[in-house]
Amino acid sequence: MMTRYLALAACAVTPCLACAVLHAQAPAAKKILVAHRGASAYAPEHSAEAYTLAIAQGADFVEQDLAVTKDGVLVSIHDVSLERTTNVEEVFPDRFVEEATAKGPLKRWYVNDFTLAEIKRLDAGSSFDKKFTGTRMLTFQEAIDLVRGKAGLYPELKDPEFYRRRGVDQVRLFADVVKKNGLEADPKTPLIVQSFDEATLRAVGNLLPSVPRVFLVSPQAADRLDSPAKLREIAAWATGIGPSKLIFEKLPDLVAWAHAAKLTVTPWTFRPPAPPQFPTIREEMSYFLFTLGVDALFTDNPDMFPRTK
Repeated sequence: MMTRYLALAACAVTPCLACAVLHAQAPAAKKILVAHRGASAYAPEHSAEAYTLAIAQGADFVEQDLAVTKDGVLVSIHDVSLERTTNVEEVFPDRFVEEATAKGPLKRWYVNDFTLAEIKRLDAGSSFDKKFTGTRMLTFQEAIDLVRGKAGLYPELKDPEFYRRRGVDQVRLFADVVKKNGLEADPKTPLIVQSFDEATLRAVGNLLPSVPRVFLVSPQAADRLDSPAKLREIAAWATGIGPSKLIFEKLPDLVAWAHAAKLTVTPWTFRPPAPPQFPTIREEMSYFLFTLGVDALFTDNPDMFPRTK
């Protein structure tokens, strides 16, 4: 029988049947591994190498963080700007925006200020390790082509308020790519979209109603999850929650509340070093999966994911 978590992703294929199965059954027997930015402990985040290694290490889903270029192309990068993960400061030294901060002026090279052709000139690997020098950023389409049929896709629409201020319809661009690729109905490539932004998930629900939607929650926003009633309200526009793992200590009943509201639970992010109470991150992940009962989790280290208790 289809598991609870994969039933959500399968809504894109047979919405009525899959959702009926989801709502009728208990939490998933199979636990789901989401490779956070790919196998990002071992290769540059969101690189072809990180995605390929994640699949080789058994990822059920590979995550893509999505930003928008000046010419309206979705690209896989976590940050709203380029300077942390690329050599943009060397290639385009004068193309920054200077912002005033409490610590003084800050130079930012925003993705949205560069065309795809310009971004493809950047080295997105050597900042991780010199052996990855020459690695190029991937478009969302390139990520789809690489992952399709081998694992699911788990994109996050990043920095939605930034793009709204600039008049960029990030959700529409995303929906167009999804529809162009037939990802609403590809049984071999399940798709789940995530965001910290409620308005973004509601908009995705309007344009892509069959695609599962996960509401990400930071520790600072834990009060969004602090009662069964609030979880039921979230279930009106999302199909799952993605809380920081730090939230569970304050809300020990969170998984039970979420499952009662027919929401999946996918905490983030599991990477070394493990917290003091766990010998390794494998034990930490095992605790969340098999003791707390979460459905899935995000990790930088897919090879350390415990498939059984």
